[in-house]
Amino acid sequence: MSTGLSGNQKRKMKSAARLYAVQALFQMEHSSQTVEKVRSEFLEHRFGATYDGDEFQDGDIALFSDILETAVNYQAPIDQLTDRALVAKWPIARIDPTIRALFRAAGAELRDTQTPPKVVIVEYVDVAGAFFPDGKEPSFVNAVLDHMAREARPEAF
Repeated sequence: MSTGLSGNQKRKMKSAARLYAVQALFQMEHSSQTVEKVRSEFLEHRFGATYDGDEFQDGDIALFSDILETAVNYQAPIDQLTDRALVAKWPIARIDPTIRALFRAAGAELRDTQTPPKVVIVEYVDVAGAFFPDGKEPSFVNAVLDHMAREARPEAF
Protein backbone atom coordinates (compact mmCIF):
# COMPACT_ATOMS: atom_id res chain seq x y z
CA MET A 1 0.00 0.00 0.00
CA SER A 2 1.49 3.34 -1.03
CA THR A 3 1.63 6.20 1.46
CA GLY A 4 1.79 8.79 -1.30
CA LEU A 5 5.05 10.21 0.06
CA SER A 6 8.09 10.70 -2.12
CA GLY A 7 11.42 9.15 -1.20
CA ASN A 8 12.70 12.61 -0.28
CA GLN A 9 9.73 13.23 2.05
CA LYS A 10 10.29 9.86 3.74
CA ARG A 11 14.01 10.65 4.24
CA LYS A 12 13.16 14.04 5.76
CA MET A 13 10.68 12.40 8.11
CA LYS A 14 13.28 9.83 9.21
CA SER A 15 15.85 12.59 9.74
CA ALA A 16 13.34 14.59 11.80
CA ALA A 17 12.53 11.48 13.86
CA ARG A 18 16.23 11.04 14.66
CA LEU A 19 16.62 14.68 15.69
CA TYR A 20 13.50 14.45 17.87
CA ALA A 21 14.74 11.18 19.41
CA VAL A 22 17.99 12.87 20.49
CA GLN A 23 16.02 15.77 21.96
CA ALA A 24 13.63 13.38 23.74
CA LEU A 25 16.46 11.30 25.23
CA PHE A 26 18.16 14.50 26.40
CA GLN A 27 14.89 15.66 27.98
CA MET A 28 14.35 12.31 29.69
CA GLU A 29 17.81 12.39 31.24
CA HIS A 30 17.37 15.94 32.55
CA SER A 31 13.76 15.77 33.70
CA SER A 32 13.48 12.16 34.91
CA GLN A 33 10.28 11.84 32.85
CA THR A 34 9.21 8.43 31.58
CA VAL A 35 9.61 7.39 27.97
CA GLU A 36 5.82 7.28 27.62
CA LYS A 37 5.38 10.87 28.86
CA VAL A 38 8.16 12.27 26.66
CA ARG A 39 7.02 10.32 23.60
CA SER A 40 3.47 11.60 23.92
CA GLU A 41 4.68 15.18 24.48
CA PHE A 42 6.79 15.04 21.32
CA LEU A 43 4.01 13.48 19.25
CA GLU A 44 1.54 16.12 20.42
CA HIS A 45 3.76 19.21 20.39
CA ARG A 46 6.57 18.64 17.88
CA PHE A 47 5.60 16.37 15.01
CA GLY A 48 4.19 18.72 12.37
CA ALA A 49 3.20 21.36 14.96
CA THR A 50 3.26 25.10 14.20
CA TYR A 51 4.34 27.71 16.76
CA ASP A 52 4.48 31.43 16.03
CA GLY A 53 4.40 30.69 12.32
CA ASP A 54 7.31 28.20 12.50
CA GLU A 55 6.37 24.68 11.48
CA PHE A 56 8.16 21.68 12.96
CA GLN A 57 9.04 18.96 10.48
CA ASP A 58 6.69 16.00 10.53
CA GLY A 59 8.58 12.91 11.62
CA ASP A 60 8.48 9.16 11.15
CA ILE A 61 6.54 8.20 14.28
CA ALA A 62 7.43 4.50 14.12
CA LEU A 63 11.16 5.20 13.81
CA PHE A 64 11.01 7.79 16.62
CA SER A 65 9.22 5.32 18.91
CA ASP A 66 11.58 2.45 18.02
CA ILE A 67 14.66 4.56 18.74
CA LEU A 68 13.31 5.71 22.11
CA GLU A 69 12.22 2.22 23.20
CA THR A 70 15.49 0.60 22.16
CA ALA A 71 17.65 3.39 23.67
CA VAL A 72 15.81 3.09 26.99
CA ASN A 73 15.58 -0.72 27.08
CA TYR A 74 19.21 -1.24 26.04
CA GLN A 75 20.81 1.85 27.57
CA ALA A 76 23.47 -0.07 29.55
CA PRO A 77 24.82 -2.10 26.59
CA ILE A 78 24.60 0.96 24.31
CA ASP A 79 26.54 3.05 26.86
CA GLN A 80 29.13 0.26 27.18
CA LEU A 81 29.49 0.16 23.39
CA THR A 82 29.93 3.94 23.40
CA ASP A 83 32.48 3.81 26.24
CA ARG A 84 34.60 1.35 24.27
CA ALA A 85 34.54 3.75 21.29
CA LEU A 86 35.55 6.79 23.37
CA VAL A 87 39.05 7.68 24.45
CA ALA A 88 39.76 6.06 27.82
CA LYS A 89 39.91 9.42 29.61
CA TRP A 90 36.43 10.36 28.41
CA PRO A 91 33.81 7.92 29.68
CA ILE A 92 30.28 8.55 28.48
CA ALA A 93 29.35 10.19 31.80
CA ARG A 94 31.84 13.02 31.09
CA ILE A 95 30.71 13.95 27.60
CA ASP A 96 28.18 16.64 26.67
CA PRO A 97 24.64 15.46 27.52
CA THR A 98 23.40 16.25 24.00
CA ILE A 99 26.15 14.10 22.50
CA ARG A 100 25.41 11.38 25.04
CA ALA A 101 21.74 11.39 23.95
CA LEU A 102 22.89 11.29 20.32
CA PHE A 103 25.11 8.25 20.96
CA ARG A 104 22.22 6.49 22.69
CA ALA A 105 19.88 7.15 19.76
CA ALA A 106 22.49 6.09 17.20
CA GLY A 107 23.39 3.04 19.29
CA ALA A 108 19.72 2.07 19.33
CA GLU A 109 19.63 2.21 15.54
CA LEU A 110 22.87 0.27 15.24
CA ARG A 111 21.18 -2.58 17.13
CA ASP A 112 18.63 -2.70 14.29
CA THR A 113 19.95 -4.57 11.28
CA GLN A 114 17.55 -2.87 8.84
CA THR A 115 19.30 0.52 8.67
CA PRO A 116 22.77 0.33 7.10
CA PRO A 117 25.44 1.53 9.58
CA LYS A 118 26.74 4.11 7.10
CA VAL A 119 23.26 5.67 6.94
CA VAL A 120 23.09 5.77 10.75
CA ILE A 121 26.50 7.45 10.92
CA VAL A 122 25.72 10.09 8.27
CA GLU A 123 22.32 10.87 9.78
CA TYR A 124 23.66 11.37 13.31
CA VAL A 125 26.66 13.38 12.13
CA ASP A 126 24.06 15.67 10.53
CA VAL A 127 22.17 15.82 13.84
CA ALA A 128 25.42 16.76 15.61
CA GLY A 129 25.91 19.50 13.02
CA ALA A 130 22.42 20.84 13.77
CA PHE A 131 23.22 21.11 17.48
CA PHE A 132 26.85 22.23 17.07
CA PRO A 133 27.10 24.05 13.73
CA ASP A 134 30.48 25.69 14.44
CA GLY A 135 32.18 23.05 16.55
CA LYS A 136 34.27 19.93 16.19
CA GLU A 137 31.48 17.74 17.51
CA PRO A 138 30.34 16.39 14.11
CA SER A 139 33.80 14.96 13.34
CA PHE A 140 34.02 13.56 16.90
CA VAL A 141 30.59 11.96 16.48
CA ASN A 142 31.65 10.51 13.11
CA ALA A 143 34.75 8.87 14.61
CA VAL A 144 32.94 7.42 17.64
CA LEU A 145 29.97 6.16 15.60
CA ASP A 146 32.28 4.54 13.07
CA HIS A 147 33.96 2.62 15.91
CA MET A 148 30.59 1.71 17.44
CA ALA A 149 29.22 0.52 14.10
CA ARG A 150 32.26 -1.64 13.36
CA GLU A 151 31.85 -3.36 16.73
CA ALA A 152 28.04 -3.63 16.62
CA ARG A 153 27.74 -4.66 12.97
CA PRO A 154 31.14 -5.94 11.70
CA GLU A 155 29.44 -7.85 8.88
CA ALA A 156 28.41 -4.55 7.29
CA PHE A 157 32.01 -3.44 6.71
